[in-house]
Amino acid sequence: MKETTTLYRIKDLPPTDRPRERLVEVGAESLQVVELLAILLRTGVQGENAIQVAYNLLNTFHGLKGIHQASFQDVCEVRGVGPAKAAQIKAALALGNHLWKEGQDSRPVIHSPGDAADLVRFEMAGLSQEQLWVLVLDSRNRVISTEKLYVGSINSSSARVGELFKAAIQRNGVSIIVVHNHPSGDPTPSPEDIAITRAIVQAGKLLDIAVLDHLIIGHERFTSLKEKGLGFG
Repeated sequence: MKETTTLYRIKDLPPTDRPRERLVEVGAESLQVVELLAILLRTGVQGENAIQVAYNLLNTFHGLKGIHQASFQDVCEVRGVGPAKAAQIKAALALGNHLWKEGQDSRPVIHSPGDAADLVRFEMAGLSQEQLWVLVLDSRNRVISTEKLYVGSINSSSARVGELFKAAIQRNGVSIIVVHNHPSGDPTPSPEDIAITRAIVQAGKLLDIAVLDHLIIGHERFTSLKEKGLGFG
């Protein structure tokens, strides 16, 4: 009796089911995420084609956002991936972020906490460590620059409050928005977050540079300390 051979190569699939051929035929926007990942992977591993490896990736990290948040090494360790394919995937995700940024105004205007969060949430949601950034704004609330200042747990003893205003002074900014992430994904402010916010707001008053908000970025949501009245008494 002849054994059935498992079809684990993309070329063993009918042409209408091959991701690359489907992209050419119907366009990338019509493909599912798993098919787009399979195109990046190009090849599978013994017993699994590229589509199956892509499914494993998505299941391991609970979706595309999880792959973005995962470390390079963790992506490498998925069966059938390795360093070269992990680099391709991480590069594709980064290109998507750059494309989104290029679609924005070169100096985006901040009208609300959501506008500020949208500028940073993609990159910040993928960070494995806590970081503190400062958005420097002009008199029309346009972003002059984004300063990445601290890595690691942020509190009033580790952060030099004056450093947060340095770029605003140098670039003639009139206001700043402070942003940091919680790698746990929960953007609930801690007592330390509130304490340092209070110190930053007081320093801004002395320097005549308004502190418009302090945002905490989580995985699916963010918190505006200004909206909650925390540290902005």
